[in-house]
Amino acid sequence: MKRLTLALVLLVAPVVIVQSSATTTTKVTATRAGARDIVKEIIDVVGLKPRFELRAANIENAAAVIYNGERYILYNEDFLAAINNAVHTDWGGVSILAHEIGHHLNGHTLSRAGSNPADELEADEFSGFVLRKMGASLAEAQAAINLLSEEHTSATHPGRSYRLASISKGWRNADSQLMASSHGQQPDRNEIVSRSATRQQPQVQRASLDSRNILSRVYFSSIPNEEFYVTKHLQLVHVTSDGARVIGKLSKTNNRNYPYYFESDHLQPLFVTDRGSVVNQQGQRVGYLT
Repeated sequence: MKRLTLALVLLVAPVVIVQSSATTTTKVTATRAGARDIVKEIIDVVGLKPRFELRAANIENAAAVIYNGERYILYNEDFLAAINNAVHTDWGGVSILAHEIGHHLNGHTLSRAGSNPADELEADEFSGFVLRKMGASLAEAQAAINLLSEEHTSATHPGRSYRLASISKGWRNADSQLMASSHGQQPDRNEIVSRSATRQQPQVQRASLDSRNILSRVYFSSIPNEEFYVTKHLQLVHVTSDGARVIGKLSKTNNRNYPYYFESDHLQPLFVTDRGSVVNQQGQRVGYLT
């Protein structure tokens, strides 16, 4: 990126951390911690170990560099904050860091040749892929580049339309992967109840399922008369004439559209939308939470 990165260059001077006063130091520490959390999320979704160090530095924007044989992601805190403010979403800063990580993971920083359009497009595609995995919309994934990139292609960076298309390609590839992994079927009584009976699960007393301990009632479309509840401890409980049985739990995801999923040995993967609908991996509605 012409204005976004200094990627593919070797750092020839020591990294200077911005902390000129007590007030600035506090700000730097907080921002750096947030950036490190973002990097961890990015690395988690691609399943790799970070082999680079993240540092706040007095550079113009952000960069993936190698210095003394070590890999670094450098970023200007004020720059990231300004981008987030300009695009009105924190995804702007995330996409910039993802782009720089893409340079490292694609081996671009091993070359001394400097930036080139092909490498920038690969980093853009990686950014789009990662942001879709993290739950960003296509518009959110493209926001920073749409603002920062030049309209025309230069010797080092592609034009805006090419960059947006590359981000879109990565985003849609990730979206296709998420859809391709969707092979779950709607839950039915035999699947839920018979599996529940074949394994010995912790028993929950009926008395614990009063209004003080129930967080939500769960209805499955194929078995509407069966009683399922989510407790305040996020346990998924199935109540039958034989008593109450814990068959799973409600766990968090990193997807803002599907913030929870049911983790259970007795169910196919089921996700809970931000509006309380229960859907299978194909996106089909199979139930809901009250």
